[in-house]
Amino acid sequence: MTSRRPYRLAVTTAAVAALAFGAVACGNGEQAATENGKVPVVVSTNVWGSVVNAIGGDKVSVKAIIDDPSGDPHSYQSTPEDAADVTAAKLLVANGGGYDEFFTQMADQAPDARKVNAFDVSGHAAEAGQEPGHAEPAAPSAAEPGHEESGHAEPGHGEPGHEGEAGHQEPGHESHEHGEVNEHVWYDLPTVSKVADQVATQLGELQPADAATFTANATRFKGQLDELTKQAEQIGTAHPDRKVVATEPIAHYLLDTAKVADATPPEFAKAIEEESEVPAAAQDAMNQLVTGKQVNAVINNAQTTTPVTEQLVNTAKGAGVPVVDVTETLPAGVTDYIAWMTQEVNDLAAALGK
Repeated sequence: MTSRRPYRLAVTTAAVAALAFGAVACGNGEQAATENGKVPVVVSTNVWGSVVNAIGGDKVSVKAIIDDPSGDPHSYQSTPEDAADVTAAKLLVANGGGYDEFFTQMADQAPDARKVNAFDVSGHAAEAGQEPGHAEPAAPSAAEPGHEESGHAEPGHGEPGHEGEAGHQEPGHESHEHGEVNEHVWYDLPTVSKVADQVATQLGELQPADAATFTANATRFKGQLDELTKQAEQIGTAHPDRKVVATEPIAHYLLDTAKVADATPPEFAKAIEEESEVPAAAQDAMNQLVTGKQVNAVINNAQTTTPVTEQLVNTAKGAGVPVVDVTETLPAGVTDYIAWMTQEVNDLAAALGK
């Protein structure tokens, strides 16, 4: 585990223009295979590396800049070796949304590489009225039930105790202030499916002889994602009206799919995200939700911790409230995205079934 360090950086318009890091194809389309017949791919984290491997199989050589379970993408400082790897790559895959800023900055040194940005592919920036690549990570905002926020209504964007859009509230979606979105899109299964398609397309154009293989692999992978989505949706059906609190909004999109309400006090979530001191009232409210068993589980980012989040986990364990650990990169010994996410879904279902 590592302690969370300050990291939130907004991507400036100038940086976006310079990096042009989106789901776009660059370069001259020439054969990209290395001498061993594999397309060199560099990704920001091993999560996206596992997705690329699922599509590319033995036709790709994937380097994940962050593949250590204790690594923190938010505050990672790139090395000259990282820059050399990025420059040599034919395909670069980033999470985007301000999450892996170090990686999108290095991408400027590889203007001819093809690039896929998962956050831009997701379309969530457009939903929040932002330009792709210009999203600023967000924390849930404070509001009383029924409080309205200007903007269009979208199903799932609201919940009791959080701001809703146009006053519409449903369980399972932390609400954010207007113009803010959640950047942890590897927990958004539809986005992962879109990224799979983008990767297959880019690899196919780089190595046309294997294009059919890449497409077939993507189709199979997306089928697995569809099955996983059904499993997640079944949680809400089997266990309706469940509520959780979270040390950080990492699994935001998974909770949304499962139709599980996040009752985390907005001031608590915002303070954790912004690396500021958690207000005493917010911490007390969080503790009361747990000790009073007003929530069914605590969703804990086990990869990055603070004394406050550690205290909350201990409080939950003492109160007999299940703790579901989630992470930002693949756990040690895990290389398969579907296997990892299936375990996370199963853990959530087990906790909420108690």
